[in-house]
Amino acid sequence: MNNWFKRNGIHFAIIGIFFIMCFVYFTPAFQGKVLGQSDVTGAQSTQTEINAYKEKGETILWTNQIFGGMPVFQIWVPYTNNITSHVITALKTVFPNPIDTVMILLAGAYFLFIVLRLNPWLAAAGAVAFTFSSYNIIYIVAGHSNQTFAIAFFAPILASIILTLRGKHVLGGALTAFFLAMEIRANHLQMTYYLMLAVFILVIVEVVYAARNKILPALLKSTGFLVAGLCIAVAVNASMLWSNAEYAKETIRGKSNLTSTTKEPNNGLAKDYAYEYSQGVAECFTFLIPNAYGGGSGTETIDQNSNITKAFTAKQIPEEEAVKYATQISNQFPGFSTYWGNKTFTSGPWYFGAAICFLFVLGLIIVKDRLKWWILATVILTMFLSFGRNFPYISDLFFNYFPLYNKFRAVESILAVTMLCFPILSILAIKELTENTDKKALQKSALLSLYITGGLALLFVILPDVILNFRAHDQAEGTTALAQALQGDNNLASAVSNGIVQDRISLARADAIRSLIFVALAFGIVFAYIKQKINVTILSVAVLALVLVDLWQVDKRYLKNENFAEKQLSNKPEPREVDTFIARDPDPNFRVFDATVNPKVDFMNPFFHKSFSGYSAARLKRFEELLDNQFSRSVNQDVLDMLNVKYIITGNQQTQALSMQANSTTCGNAWFVKSVKYAKNADEEMKAISSFDPKLEAIVDEQYKTLIGDKTTFADGSTIKLTSYNPDHLVYQSGTTAPQIAVFSEIFYDKGWTMLIDGKESPYFRANYLLRAAQIPVGNHKIEFIFHPASYYTGEGISLAGSVLLVLAIGAAGYIETKNKGIKKA
Repeated sequence: MNNWFKRNGIHFAIIGIFFIMCFVYFTPAFQGKVLGQSDVTGAQSTQTEINAYKEKGETILWTNQIFGGMPVFQIWVPYTNNITSHVITALKTVFPNPIDTVMILLAGAYFLFIVLRLNPWLAAAGAVAFTFSSYNIIYIVAGHSNQTFAIAFFAPILASIILTLRGKHVLGGALTAFFLAMEIRANHLQMTYYLMLAVFILVIVEVVYAARNKILPALLKSTGFLVAGLCIAVAVNASMLWSNAEYAKETIRGKSNLTSTTKEPNNGLAKDYAYEYSQGVAECFTFLIPNAYGGGSGTETIDQNSNITKAFTAKQIPEEEAVKYATQISNQFPGFSTYWGNKTFTSGPWYFGAAICFLFVLGLIIVKDRLKWWILATVILTMFLSFGRNFPYISDLFFNYFPLYNKFRAVESILAVTMLCFPILSILAIKELTENTDKKALQKSALLSLYITGGLALLFVILPDVILNFRAHDQAEGTTALAQALQGDNNLASAVSNGIVQDRISLARADAIRSLIFVALAFGIVFAYIKQKINVTILSVAVLALVLVDLWQVDKRYLKNENFAEKQLSNKPEPREVDTFIARDPDPNFRVFDATVNPKVDFMNPFFHKSFSGYSAARLKRFEELLDNQFSRSVNQDVLDMLNVKYIITGNQQTQALSMQANSTTCGNAWFVKSVKYAKNADEEMKAISSFDPKLEAIVDEQYKTLIGDKTTFADGSTIKLTSYNPDHLVYQSGTTAPQIAVFSEIFYDKGWTMLIDGKESPYFRANYLLRAAQIPVGNHKIEFIFHPASYYTGEGISLAGSVLLVLAIGAAGYIETKNKGIKKA
């Protein structure tokens, strides 16, 4: 045991250094403070009902808190039979957020570089380069926890695959199964999909290499173990994958139900929505020069020294007031943010590090390992795909023809794969330096890399406005609007517009000087090694220090200590007066409609009410279509009534005061209708509910006609009411003297809901485009709706079996490795 610690002491020391880095960088987190993370706070509103039942020790799989009701598979589910759920819980228990994710990023990348046979200090440099690439930090600040967690397993998955391909079949296969299971459990399919594209390219490179060297049988054997690992990882996550796959078909990423009244694609996201966050082609300069495009969309760089401020002080406006005006204009007028790309909003640039860019170019020149071709192909593909609408030729091919690709938005996020490829090739370049004996050739290559990266940075210093124009695509529009706001002062509006351009140039030039310095330092370290002025250890430590300082400084622009706040028991906002009033209603299941907010982006109301609106990137397609067709131009009161909207919040545009009114025409939780009107398809259904009386008639698709029959009856005095409420289990009591059609103000979702009448399963159908309805027999009856999806409960059984297999695989790998080491010693 002592010998084992001695052999691995350097690795423990480096992991300790990683922890110290986290402690210094995220000191407030160790003091009990938390990141504000606006996206996390917004997501918490969707969990209001889930958390209420969680506190009672119950798990619900359906919530009525947002969009009338939806499954919780993309909100929060424990998946207790999945062993990775318990690993995640343990990590979060040991490390405060976001240290758990950052330590996985560091340790996972370190593992990859060790597998690539790099010395520990170089491996640490690579791990730091990947972990502290700007967008990992930006994602953490924004609260994209699942996304960053998924990115954290990119490196160890690749390391495990490489181990398997090298002949460590059992160990590599078991680790692939474990890390891939963790990756899938992160529940960010988009990131996993992007990683699999990179793996697919790696497989192609390996097949070509194996074919050339006539070692295909060995590759096939390795592939068999990788496939086994994949199967185990999928089995471990069976419950989550099955539930999400089933649900995804019914969400905004699924097939459109409408044909003539929709602009959406037949299947997948609308292209404009998917491409909304596309990387500008020239924005890739930010890999080397972070502020080449002005940084983030905020206004932190607007101060008394800004040219936009000086445009006001030149008009004899006091400096303090001028800064205030400049900040206000940057926030409110299009084209006046320091960021001037065409993304709707960005928190910052994709910065990989100036030193890393220098080494990456050097790696392209000198690295001989076949991994270079995998990295180059992956970087080219991911960059082209990140351009989205800015260079659609390749993106459109993937969007139109590649499976699942059109389910994802924010295509720039594929650069997370590029963000890993840059450090891999950069550190492999250092490895090549230490192994290649042709010092003259290395010197020439290093100079060429300096001329390319340093020369580009120098051009930005000398002639930035020759390379880029620094004008936002909507700046002319913003200048016109500003001139109108300034009561026709076109000269001042132009001065302000030119001022922001000069501010952007200043930001780019300052960062170009900074990057030029880091490129020069990186070249100096490499050149000193080539000239044998320093040894490998000093080279490696120097690269680690240089990369850390470079990225640390830029990251601190986006994650400062001030971003942390004292931990509160709840991030729930204070209730408004209207919320307090509505909360007095004892009815357990009614909805609230807030006319003052965008119904697709409502973070506030779900904190306090079962809301008509909400926020979810996985909302049901039918509800989305309802919003687009019945609420885009005006509010359809009939739809509010059928969805049991009991209260409507409105606002005074002048005073911003909110008021509330009770909806006297709401249909309630359930009711009997007098007639049924049949529709041939979804388009006819949508048209019919544009104007109808939901209390008297139901609009039903013809496919359900057999469940109703040719005649419908109605009996005065019949009753049906909700007697017990649980999101997963609704109980009603009916009393009628004739068989009747009842409509329930609950969202129709036939992937798990079962209706029972007096304990016996009975059929139900869809009415009014997205509600449930059923034929209720004569007499007094207990009616129940129970949500018990097989995809979750049967899937949990498969997950348990997969988890057992995973533990056995890891145990077997450990046993074989220990045994083999014992044989070698003997």
